[in-house]
Amino acid sequence: MAAQSLMAPSERRHPALAFLTVAWSWLFLLLLLVFFETWARAAYGVSFLFNGYNLQSIAVSAAMPLLLGLGQTFVIIAGGIDLSVGFVMGFASVVMARTMQTLTPMDAALALGTGLVAAMLAALIPGAINGTLISRLRVPAFIGTLGMYGVARGAGFLTANGTTVPVNNPLLFTLGNGKLLGIPIPVVITILLVLAMHWALSQTRFGQHTYAIGGNRTAAIRAGINIRRHTLMLYLISAGCAGVAGMIYTARFSAGAAQGGEPLLLDSIAAVVIGGASLFGGSGTIIGTVIGALIIAVIQYGLVFINVEPFWQFVAVGIVIIVSVLIDQTRERLTGEVRDAD
Repeated sequence: MAAQSLMAPSERRHPALAFLTVAWSWLFLLLLLVFFETWARAAYGVSFLFNGYNLQSIAVSAAMPLLLGLGQTFVIIAGGIDLSVGFVMGFASVVMARTMQTLTPMDAALALGTGLVAAMLAALIPGAINGTLISRLRVPAFIGTLGMYGVARGAGFLTANGTTVPVNNPLLFTLGNGKLLGIPIPVVITILLVLAMHWALSQTRFGQHTYAIGGNRTAAIRAGINIRRHTLMLYLISAGCAGVAGMIYTARFSAGAAQGGEPLLLDSIAAVVIGGASLFGGSGTIIGTVIGALIIAVIQYGLVFINVEPFWQFVAVGIVIIVSVLIDQTRERLTGEVRDAD
C-alpha cells in the first residue's frame, strides 16, 4: 500500500490517456482524412485523398499560415505571443511590391532580388522593436505586439496608398506559381524552412534555451541564459518568417496587400496550439505546428469540397481550437506532469 502511494503520478495513470494527450492531433488529422475520403467516395464516386489536385491545394493553403506559425512556435514555447505577424507580413508584401514596381522596368532579376531583401528588412524592423519592447522595457508580449499590430497595419496601408500594389514581373510570377519537381515552389520553400526550424528547435542549444525559458524563466536565468538577447532573437525569427510569407504572398498574386496576412494571424496561432504547444510555454514542436496547419487546411478545403457553406469553416476551426486548449489544460491531470513554477 505504501509502495503504491509512493508511485509517481504518471505511473498511476492509464498509458492510453497519456498517449492520447500527445498524439491526438495526429489522430484527428487521420480522422478528418478518413471522413472526407469516405464522403467523397459515397457522394461523388471520387477520391478526396488520392487526388493530386486536392493534395496540392491543401498544401498551398497550409503553407501561408504555417510560415507564420513556425516563428510563432518559438515565441509561444518561450511563453510569449506575437500578434503582429499578420500585418508585418502585409507590410513586407507591400514594401516588396513597391520596390519591384520601381525596378522591374530596368531589370526584372535585379527587381526580384532587391524586392526580396527589402521585404525581409521591412519585416525585421517591427520584429526588432517587438523584441526590444518585451526584453528590455518589460512590456507584456500581448500588449507590445498588439501595439505593433496597429503600427504595421498603418505603415502597410500608407505604403500601399490604401490599395493593392500590382507587379508585372515574370520572374516573380514563376516564384509564386511555378513548380519544382512537380511541387509548387511556395510549398518547397515552406518545407525547407520547416526542416531548418525543426533542426534549430530540436537539435541546437538555442532550441534548448527556448524550452528552458518557457518552462521556468527563473531557472533559465540562474542557468546563465541571456534572456534579453534570446527574447530579441525569438521575435526577430517570428518577424523573419512573416517576411518570407509576405514574399510568397506577393509572388503568388503578383501584388502586395497590407491586409494580406490579416486572416492568417489566428490561423497561425491555432496551428501552434492544435499542434500541441502550451500557451503557458515550455512545450511544443515544429512537427506539431505542421500537423496543426494541415488540420486547418483540410477542414477549410474539405468543407468546400463537400459543398458546405464556407462560413462553417470558422465554426469548425474554432471548435478545434477550444478542444486543443482543453486538452492542454487537462494534460497535467491526465499524464501526471508537473509544471515548474517561476
